[in-house]
Amino acid sequence: MKVGVIGSGGREHALCFSLKNSNKIKQIYCFPGNAGTSSIAKNIDINLNDFEKLKNFIKENRIDFIIVGPEKPLVDGIVDYLERFDIKVFGPNKIASQLEGSKIFTKKLCDKYNIPTAKFGIFSNKVKALSFLKNCNFPIVIKADGLAAGKGVYISENYSEASIAVNEIFAGKFGKAENLLIEEFLKGEEMSFFIISDGQSYKMFGTAQDHKRVFEGDLGKNTGGMGAYSPSRLDSEKLNTKIINKIIEPTLKGLKELNSVYKGFLYAGLMIVNDEPFLIEYNVRMGDPECQTLLPKLKTDFSLIIKKCIDQKLHDLTIEWHDDKSICIVLCSKGYPDTYKNNLKINLEKLNLEKNQFIFHAGTKISNNTIVSNGGRVLNVVTRSNNFKSARESTLKLLREINWDDGFYRKDIGYKVIKE
Repeated sequence: MKVGVIGSGGREHALCFSLKNSNKIKQIYCFPGNAGTSSIAKNIDINLNDFEKLKNFIKENRIDFIIVGPEKPLVDGIVDYLERFDIKVFGPNKIASQLEGSKIFTKKLCDKYNIPTAKFGIFSNKVKALSFLKNCNFPIVIKADGLAAGKGVYISENYSEASIAVNEIFAGKFGKAENLLIEEFLKGEEMSFFIISDGQSYKMFGTAQDHKRVFEGDLGKNTGGMGAYSPSRLDSEKLNTKIINKIIEPTLKGLKELNSVYKGFLYAGLMIVNDEPFLIEYNVRMGDPECQTLLPKLKTDFSLIIKKCIDQKLHDLTIEWHDDKSICIVLCSKGYPDTYKNNLKINLEKLNLEKNQFIFHAGTKISNNTIVSNGGRVLNVVTRSNNFKSARESTLKLLREINWDDGFYRKDIGYKVIKE
């Protein structure tokens, strides 16, 4: 088979890597890919907004199916567009992608189908939002409605911080803002919960926990993710059943009543409060860096899983996993998530990876036959081990070997599950 992966980050490198492990795959194309994908796939530099050019390339090269990695093409309707030309695509359609494309869409769905979530209000202008905030209990959560690359969420401790958030969102920091969301702050522990769905049936696809804050101890600004571990320490049969019954199944039912089905990865960002799950947000694709943390644990042929999903035969398949732990630490450019330099050399030539160690490229490219940085999050270093402590120690050892002077990383990823 020939397959294509759309995207250029660490998630897409992990997807290509998992496909490469299948003896059924003859050729992988990555649009546009990065330095890491270039060694296992053919990188194709096509603008992801140019759906027609993508479609023409897929048709001309007779690619059997496409996996869409990032959220923006999904929200923009790439699946609907490609399917009109009989191209097989793994990912949700435009209606289903509103689960991530509009936080307000998701909140209204929660309201209608009694899905547990934080209490919320929707505000269409600055004056009403600020007036409401004067009578709120703090901390409070303020969210931009649309896509914001994981950064459009503010946890405000007081009115002054909240007013900055409102002003920034309505000033267009995350794109044109017609509405914003203000919701109560839930105190509990976060959990990332994944399913994979073919539109008719679905299966669990693991749990994880990511670290969004830039500094150790979960301090500082929100980022796209500084690291992750899998499984979540909250993972249990009892809790998973609650999540499926109270959150996942009502969501899929709600989409069906909107004449849509869900095909692809669905990622529920949850807050667990006194053993009860509350939906914080949905992502309509694999998380990043959760994908890089989860996929190395997969035993079943990944290409087979995707093919079964596209053919709506997922119920035929049992998905098997390695019963161990996984930790991913993200190596970032100095200055991230604010200003940072690109085109800085990274030397990976002398590294000796052990059997259960993986390096996925995120923000990299090849320049003059050399790997250089090309983004804020540059590399994802992953280790599988029988316990979290040794997984983290091995990952940190590898990061010290990489010894990239222009980067930094958190040394405490997984601190909630590791007893020092």
